[in-house]
Amino acid sequence: MYVMHIALGGCIRQPPIRYGLTQDTGGHIAYVLGAATAQSTLPDVTRVDILTRLFHDRTLGPDHAMPVQQIGPKLRILRLKGPSPAYLTRQALEAELPALTDAFLDLLSHLPRKPDILHCHFADAAELGLAARARFRIPLIYTPHSLTLGKPGMTDRNGTACRDRLRREHAAIAGADAIVASSRDEAEGRIAAYDLASTGRVWRINPGISLPATMRDSQAIGLLQDGLDRPDLPFLLAIARPVDQKNLAGLMQAYLGSPELQAAANLVILAGQDGTDAEQQAVRAELASMAQSLPGKVLLPARHDATLVPQLYRRAAAQGGVFVNPALHESFGLTLIEAARFGLPVVATRNGGPVEILGAIGHGTLVDPRSPDGIADACLHLLRDPDAWQRMSRNAADRHRQFDWAAWAERVSLIARRLTRKAAPMRPAALPQSLLAFDIDGTLTGCPRSAPMFGRWASDALGRRQQVMIATGRSLPEARRILADWGLPEPTVMITSVGSEIWRADRRGSLALCADYAAWIGDDWQPEAIREVLAAMPLTWQPSHDQRRWKISLAGPEEQAWAVQDALADAGLPARVIPSHGRFIDILPQRAGKVGALSFEARRLGLTLADCVAAGDSGNDACMLGAAGRAIVVGNAWAELRLADRPGLYRASRAHAAGVLEGLAHFGLIQPQPAQMIPAE
Repeated sequence: MYVMHIALGGCIRQPPIRYGLTQDTGGHIAYVLGAATAQSTLPDVTRVDILTRLFHDRTLGPDHAMPVQQIGPKLRILRLKGPSPAYLTRQALEAELPALTDAFLDLLSHLPRKPDILHCHFADAAELGLAARARFRIPLIYTPHSLTLGKPGMTDRNGTACRDRLRREHAAIAGADAIVASSRDEAEGRIAAYDLASTGRVWRINPGISLPATMRDSQAIGLLQDGLDRPDLPFLLAIARPVDQKNLAGLMQAYLGSPELQAAANLVILAGQDGTDAEQQAVRAELASMAQSLPGKVLLPARHDATLVPQLYRRAAAQGGVFVNPALHESFGLTLIEAARFGLPVVATRNGGPVEILGAIGHGTLVDPRSPDGIADACLHLLRDPDAWQRMSRNAADRHRQFDWAAWAERVSLIARRLTRKAAPMRPAALPQSLLAFDIDGTLTGCPRSAPMFGRWASDALGRRQQVMIATGRSLPEARRILADWGLPEPTVMITSVGSEIWRADRRGSLALCADYAAWIGDDWQPEAIREVLAAMPLTWQPSHDQRRWKISLAGPEEQAWAVQDALADAGLPARVIPSHGRFIDILPQRAGKVGALSFEARRLGLTLADCVAAGDSGNDACMLGAAGRAIVVGNAWAELRLADRPGLYRASRAHAAGVLEGLAHFGLIQPQPAQMIPAE
């Protein structure tokens, strides 16, 4: 497979990269290089190219004027020549997109072999990619990195540039064959805001980190000793491009306003290079002016090389410091994962990707970036509480490995193979004789030995005229992520968000939302009126990305769910209230739920619920398990799953996927296996 990444903005060259050299030379450069490098190591990948823009600027280095730069055995950078020879910011670059598109199409027409897949980064690159797909039919993967809609300070602009950018982003999201996102905020909030139907083409995949190898800290130690009065103190470390969005001045304000924080720690800010961009110069000048009041306490190097960064992470951790990301909004936050690699606890913005990173790793505290006092208090808490610091440091060291470029490359390779696979001729398919629906969390997952056994059975189910589906409380992108984590096959039909959505595969393998089901359950759905009733109750709401068009999600115990149900009934509002896992409460249209979706799908295939087999473990599976002709309750089921014994209900003795396999064998759907063949856990 030949993969071509397209990333037009910033300064991409052979590493090491001088991050912050320009306002567009930031995290997406690390992403592109890390992704491309990992892909180039895959045995089925023959070549990976990174296409960027050619320009001449002595201050930025001579590499950017090289048309071709080989940076690995199967990896190179191609540079496309546009009308202007100068470096251009991403905003200025937009005027050259038509000319760059023509140049790109000409380049492709002369290549001896065209790429099998295009992976476009940002909407400007996607404009080139969409033109290439239209002419050469090359499938396109899109990674947005940073979207304008909903971004603080962006959509308020009353200008043509902002409208054009929104238009390009919408076209990229609507037109891409697949979209790879890094966070739930991006996958289920920001992307869906452009095009709800795009969710069926979104995969959320954790990126990795790429730092130069260095075992000695002499450079960092020298910097601290030369610039600080007490270099032995813990220090707060921030690494970001000097642009307003990164809110480095907010961090400086928090530090200057807290004598306690000044006494407890120094402040070190790596704010990129001393570039020529006006915004960067203004931010750096503001930081320098603020730092003048605390000489010997604040370190603001004018420039640094890439090897200093890992040294400072390691020194900060060794001295009991804290990494701080105070951005107004952070699309993802690779620096938080870099800090975790060295066991360094963090204080991070609560806006965007850091919410998920800290949720996955557990190595820090989220704060309101517009609250200097909140930033200072969070830093002080970690500095003054050694037990909390140590706990978060251990979490960081233990859990950061889930962010890995090799794993990213494997998953994106599966998407690429799906997109490049030639569609089979359309033949009338025999209708299935049975419909099997399986919950994911706790039902298929939980046992590393039995999950692959179930996966092998499910992959072969079609030949037995059995339609296998997933029926999960998770959203579609999260369901895909968990299936991939456990190596389970993705079926062609997915019931998601507690049965409020049905997604069905098209010929290219993307999933499309079933509009007929949505219309059927939405007849009497009154979400705004329901929210008004809930607003008067002492309830805890789940995050915004867990709220769906046909699902309102709360956090609370089972007894609170029944209070919600009573309140809605008193208000005359039809709805289904579902408690699950002892801590979730979901409110759906009355016709929705896993049983509603299962029944709808069965009727579409000419079947009834008596022809269905279901397996689950929690309260949100109860309706499905109670109605399916044959039902499997796995051995690890929650106590909340109260079902009366009946013909067709099987209670497995084994847990997780082993219990599912046990139930399938009981119903004669798989060959009975010796006890030792199906793991007990």
